Amino acid sequence: MSAPQLTTDAQVFSDATLARFAREVAKYPADQKQSAVMACLSIVQQELGHVTAAAEKGIAQYLGMPAIAVHEVTTFYNMYNQRPVGKFKLNVCTNLPCTLRDGGKALQYLEQKLGIHMGETSSDGLFTLQQSECLGACADSPVMLVNDRHMCSFMSNDKIDQLIEGLKSAESQS
Repeated sequence: MSAPQLTTDAQVFSDATLARFAREVAKYPADQKQSAVMACLSIVQQELGHVTAAAEKGIAQYLGMPAIAVHEVTTFYNMYNQRPVGKFKLNVCTNLPCTLRDGGKALQYLEQKLGIHMGETSSDGLFTLQQSECLGACADSPVMLVNDRHMCSFMSNDKIDQLIEGLKSAESQS
């Protein structure tokens, strides 16, 4: 028989999720388990695709911290999706150094190419377009981050076209 699941008023986490939470919490002293909040949010996002308010409450209960503290982390970092996103989340840096090197133009080009505005998801569910404050690669601007993991540098219109076509091709082959 499986171990009991953590149940809150809002969220039920599976045994597998709880085991992953426990591995992250074990990395910190017992009185500082809230330090695993970012890892727990990432785990939920990997499993659900986004972090719900119910999941935030469940994480808060698991870590013994106020739900608002978990929500503050979720909303501070743009790597946490608070609603469903497309298969490919494209973050374009528009911070001042990138804007001076055409980050804003790259965002506008993507909006035109994908037929969506920043913060929206394409009708086919493939692409969500977001703006980022800083991706830490100012010298390579304009820069983009795909699915919070793959950095793309020097994103000219031609390179954007290649990226979008490559992602569409990869999706059609899966």
